[in-house]
Amino acid sequence: MNWHDKRVKYFAIAVIVITAVISLQIFNKVMGAREKAQKAAIGKTIQVSTVFAKRKIIKPVIKLTGNLDPLWQADIGAKVSGHIEQVYAKVGDSVDSGQVLATLDNVELNATANSAKGSVFDARANLSSAEITLARYEKLYETGAISKAVLDNAQFTRDMAAGKLAAAQGTYDNAFSKMNGTSIITPHAGTVVKRYFQEGYYATTGTALFNVADTTSLVAKINIPEGQIGGLALGAKCQVQIPAMNGLKVEGTVTKIAQVADIPARTFAAEVTVDNSENNLRGGLFANVLLNMEEKPNALTIPQSAIVMREDQRTVYVVDSKGQISRKVLDTGYIGDGLVEVLKGISENDEVVVSGQNRIREGSIVTIKKDGNN
Repeated sequence: MNWHDKRVKYFAIAVIVITAVISLQIFNKVMGAREKAQKAAIGKTIQVSTVFAKRKIIKPVIKLTGNLDPLWQADIGAKVSGHIEQVYAKVGDSVDSGQVLATLDNVELNATANSAKGSVFDARANLSSAEITLARYEKLYETGAISKAVLDNAQFTRDMAAGKLAAAQGTYDNAFSKMNGTSIITPHAGTVVKRYFQEGYYATTGTALFNVADTTSLVAKINIPEGQIGGLALGAKCQVQIPAMNGLKVEGTVTKIAQVADIPARTFAAEVTVDNSENNLRGGLFANVLLNMEEKPNALTIPQSAIVMREDQRTVYVVDSKGQISRKVLDTGYIGDGLVEVLKGISENDEVVVSGQNRIREGSIVTIKKDGNN
């Protein structure tokens, strides 16, 4: 480009002037819009509702969930293999501890046990004969009638007979146990919940044939938060609410509390037991456990509606005497019944926002609604 050419110089100057004019117009529009916004904002203040933090007596009730499981429940299986010969219990039957639920065919096992018993009698007779011989040889040895080698041989024969008797007895005991194993016996009283097979089925060792549950007491397993464990003790009474039964409430008792917290949840496993001796409840029902914690006579509280969550922190907006907003991070205790217990972060002289938080931020200027509960 030839800058010595006057036309080029004039053109460049014109471009600069036009650019400057356009920039000035844009700047004026931006400033004008900002000024209009500021004017529009004049006289338009943000209104919020507030309350003062208050100290009061609170009776914390912790709501936890669990399932009402039987106090005891187990599958009852076969100790030996065999065909199911007879079934004596059906689903829904109440059974006692030690009751026979079914029997397996035991003909072969009975024959084996009888044969083993005969071997025991034979071995016992041989041992008796060897002991008599040994006693006679001991007297002969004392008189010098026989040598030490003959006496040692008699002792060896007696010991061999004793070993054979022990082996025969073990074989018989094993056969007898298997014969008794053909009776399917429940080790605990309860109700037959399931029966898996009918007569004629060939059950192998360990096959589950029945499921028996003791539902006279039901247990709800819950996890208690670390912050609430201090107000709970074994034997504490509580309410157990069952939604499936129209919200029925029954009394429960805390019967177990873990000594060590589960990490990383930092909760303590616990059990609440409910009496079901009248068989009004059923196992497996979902339940809400309502635990009455230790009363707090002078707790600093605010409405739950005041809480604003910020990055997993509970915070509130506080209004000062000039109507300016500041945000406070709280340490909280019990939360329930629309109240929040404040442990740290504000005092009872602080006025907190309970509605309108979505329109304010740190540093905002607000006015208090006259219908607010301040």
